[in-house]
Amino acid sequence: MDRGGCQMSGGGSGGRIEPNQPEMITLEDLESFSEDQLSDSGNGSLEEEAETMEEDDERLLRYWQDVARGHQVEVSPDMAEPIQQLTTNNQGQSQREPVPFSLLARKEKCGQLLYEKRTYEKGHWACIMMREDTYEQSICYGFMRIMKYICQQNSLGDYLGMTLPIITVVRTDENHSVISRDVTVAYFLPTEHQAQPPRPTDSEILIEIWPATTVYTRAFTGATNEVTIIDQINTMAELLDSPGLCFNDSFIIAGYTNPAHSNRANEIWFLERP
Repeated sequence: MDRGGCQMSGGGSGGRIEPNQPEMITLEDLESFSEDQLSDSGNGSLEEEAETMEEDDERLLRYWQDVARGHQVEVSPDMAEPIQQLTTNNQGQSQREPVPFSLLARKEKCGQLLYEKRTYEKGHWACIMMREDTYEQSICYGFMRIMKYICQQNSLGDYLGMTLPIITVVRTDENHSVISRDVTVAYFLPTEHQAQPPRPTDSEILIEIWPATTVYTRAFTGATNEVTIIDQINTMAELLDSPGLCFNDSFIIAGYTNPAHSNRANEIWFLERP
């Protein structure tokens, strides 16, 4: 990994393994919530439908605000439109595109999956470096700025489409006991925008080409904060047969659920040295 920037570095058929997920509110749940509300407005006048849609947008915004406060994060009113765009149909563009990868190997014990080895393809990522007081604040504020880029604050002025996972790059000391306050939040550009990535309006969002990368990955659920991340890093290091093959101070948290929620579906990634 490039220590001075956002990039991953390292080292068929692509896809991703769905982590075992308990009941949680995901981006897809929010989408269903919004579309159900909008479907009730089809029998009124255009004015009534507009009012109903505004009320739905306000409900979504209030929901995000209420959840985010539990992480000491404030969701500003200007997030209403990106939230609405990300959680409604967007003219058929609501499908989440998986970041493409090839599965190389799986390590199991007593029928339980311990971790997977994958190769992720070279591609364009939009990334932003955050330095908030806590990791939770950094990923939430970083994700909201990436959301604005996805939802029209780009040179096309259009919704770009959502990909999963959203990843955060974290750095630790050699003993894996302290996480740096510098956190990178990154979004893989959808296939249709890989050749010519739209330019961000936000000058702090960078578009970078990340090389193909081999990672060792393990799923986990729940909140991601300094304590849980350190715990997951140490657990993964114990499971790996040869942890020395990977970088010892740079790791990735892959998130498949809105980072404002406490019970998230995540993966920890160890990056193989080139």
